[in-house]
Amino acid sequence: MKKLKLIKNAKKIVIKIGSSLLVDNGKFNHKWLRSFVEDLNNFLSKTQIIIVASGAVPLGKSYLKFNTHDVNLNMKQAFAACGQIFLMNNFIKVFEENKRKVAQILLTFSDTEDRRRSLNSRETIKSLLLSDVIPIINENDTVATDELKFGDNDRLAARVAQIVEADLLILLTDVKGLFNKNPKYNVDAKLVETVKKIDSQIYKMASSQTNSYGTGGMFTKIQAAEIAGSYGCNTLIFQGNIDNPLENLKKNDVGSLFVTNEKKKKGMKNWLAGSINISGTLEIDNGAINALKHGASLLPSGIQKVLGKFSKGDIIEIIDYNGKKIGKGISYYDANEIEMIKGKKSTFIKKILGYEGREEIIHRDYLYLSEQ
Repeated sequence: MKKLKLIKNAKKIVIKIGSSLLVDNGKFNHKWLRSFVEDLNNFLSKTQIIIVASGAVPLGKSYLKFNTHDVNLNMKQAFAACGQIFLMNNFIKVFEENKRKVAQILLTFSDTEDRRRSLNSRETIKSLLLSDVIPIINENDTVATDELKFGDNDRLAARVAQIVEADLLILLTDVKGLFNKNPKYNVDAKLVETVKKIDSQIYKMASSQTNSYGTGGMFTKIQAAEIAGSYGCNTLIFQGNIDNPLENLKKNDVGSLFVTNEKKKKGMKNWLAGSINISGTLEIDNGAINALKHGASLLPSGIQKVLGKFSKGDIIEIIDYNGKKIGKGISYYDANEIEMIKGKKSTFIKKILGYEGREEIIHRDYLYLSEQ
């Protein structure tokens, strides 16, 4: 499939732009962004575009003339606070030159993992798109902590793609795509043009190397593709650190396309499919697996093991006895309660727990199953 044709056929696209593209020697790269906006006007003038942009931290660091690499979380947050101003002012300037409007949205990890906040974010983005405004999204690094943040904008972009129900996720990077070996150190490295299944072999191909500005390498981009693919969104990774990256893609058709077999989902199941915050795991037997495939809820009788500590209302993962992921859903019970009633019929729940609880551990309406 021609990659540019795939882009043109998409009605809604999330594009992640890395720091190495927007920041050049500590300064904003106006030249590159102007060429990128030119590409948008030439190829995607009628497509709904959402941009996830990195670069606030290095821009803020340069503004404060902070040269050391050893900085704590508070200083990074200070860099982000300063850098966001430069980032958005330059986006506004360049897009206004092309008579296009932009808006800034800062999201935290909690904004996407909480169902209500996720819906609020979606409605805001939807209103902007209907007003012909391009949302420029970044993680709210000024308030996010290391314990509760995405850590890279690749996974943030994948989660945004889920929120807006995008047709395609584009990750612009400083390499041509996924190689079977690190191309910086292996002259025989080959580009992987198409990935139909993300497994351990694909992850082994990812380099852990990072560039001067970015926080994520190819590994986080594969994670993003896996998140996007879980709810039916394809991912395209290709070289962006050149002028007019879409024009270059048209000429060379070079990049890595991650194709998903998952059908696009709506509402709760869409949100569950892309959820990153998994609190625990349940191992279930074959009978329960077959029942789930036929539309049943997960009952305590089919549970064999309870792994991790989680509370009622948390998202938990479901696996088989080999550790294969079956799906995930919202638990009606705490981990210690499920430990007490696992393998038992639902009629015994009141006698064991001492109160009349739900007969399901996870109701089918709050359950997402992976494509088998």
